[in-house]
Amino acid sequence: MNTTFAVLGLGGGELVLVLVVILVLFGAKRIPEFAKGLGKGINEFKKASREVTEEIERAGEEPVHTPRSTSPNTSQETSATPTSTPKA
Repeated sequence: MNTTFAVLGLGGGELVLVLVVILVLFGAKRIPEFAKGLGKGINEFKKASREVTEEIERAGEEPVHTPRSTSPNTSQETSATPTSTPKA
């Protein structure tokens, strides 16, 4: 027995019955369209999976850089700002 169909719990007769029902419901013209769309979807999934895997591998190979602080020095900031004195 084929292990693929054994996992699904389908025997030979049950598989034929399912295929006949699909053929009756969708018709012979629409089944190739479904198969084509399914194939494109699987290919897109594989491509995205491959890209994610490559990105993770590249990230693991790159050295980690700590970003420099972009805030200005506070000592310069306080000397540059004018101070106002309250008037009595």
